[in-house]
Amino acid sequence: MLRFAFGILLVGSLAGSAAQAETVKNMLAAQLRTQGYTCDKALGARQDARLSKPDDEAWILRCSNATYRIRRAPDMAAKVVVIRQRHPAHGQQ
Repeated sequence: MLRFAFGILLVGSLAGSAAQAETVKNMLAAQLRTQGYTCDKALGARQDARLSKPDDEAWILRCSNATYRIRRAPDMAAKVVVIRQRHPAHGQQ
């Protein structure tokens, strides 16, 4: 019975982590778009622990068209750096 309860707890926390990751990448993509950047499809986001500080989060957002470094501080626009721009294959639009 204890193993069953632990299994449910573990699955619940993993599901919460997946949902949280989904929310973070979509929230970061939405913020980029409001600032005039293009994020066709948010593929993943991870926090950059080396650059993050209290009240100054740093994130790497991977989109289908580009990868961005985003620095977020409360009540300010995000500071965005394009790390990699992906171009469609020749002849595709």
